[in-house]
Amino acid sequence: MDTIVVTDPPRAALADADRLGEYGVATVHEAAGRVGYLGPRLRPAWPGARVGGTAVTVMCWPGDNLMIHVAVEQCRPGDVLVVATNSPSTDGLFGELFATALRHRGVRGVVLGCGVRDVAELRDLGFPAWSTAVSAQGSVKATAGAVNVPIVLEGQLIRPGDVIVADDDGVACVPRDRVPAVLTAAAARVAKEEASRAAFRRGELGLDRYGLRSRLGDLGITYVSYEDHAAKEQA
Repeated sequence: MDTIVVTDPPRAALADADRLGEYGVATVHEAAGRVGYLGPRLRPAWPGARVGGTAVTVMCWPGDNLMIHVAVEQCRPGDVLVVATNSPSTDGLFGELFATALRHRGVRGVVLGCGVRDVAELRDLGFPAWSTAVSAQGSVKATAGAVNVPIVLEGQLIRPGDVIVADDDGVACVPRDRVPAVLTAAAARVAKEEASRAAFRRGELGLDRYGLRSRLGDLGITYVSYEDHAAKEQA
């Protein structure tokens, strides 16, 4: 790993990140072709947060948050800090003091492939954080890593400037060059879902709206009355 800090990488347009954040993780993940979701291990430190922003990436050593300190200087309004470690770690590399510094710089949240601490303080501050662990275990500041280089977090490649979307459903990444296409697909998906929502309010069934009823026979599903089923069980 090169121990470097890449300054001012290109970022996706902030207005586009805002729109993707409004759509939310589930819609964005589906609109992207069911790719980019970082999986179920990344959970919000407190419920109700919802962000869309541009990634500033950090590679740290386990138990060492030196490079997060380095990364703060590279952040600007609308960013989301994304931290990976080069081997598994659950240590609490991020807490309220980092959040205070990042909030001053207009950073919208943090995504951590390690631990977070000071959860109550983060909630009171209103600073969103997603992590794979909650841990009071402290850290050192001793080992060089990298900032604004491609990282892999929970199996997903994240490049600086990609769009990060996060909410109560988890975290998704949209590559910078795919943002326009995903925005178009997300808008179409929202319109389609609204039409389905209106239909369900009128009493229509998903079996009929989605054309599933005609497939049931092909899948070997049959309907029997309770009486016939009970008689068969007793036979």
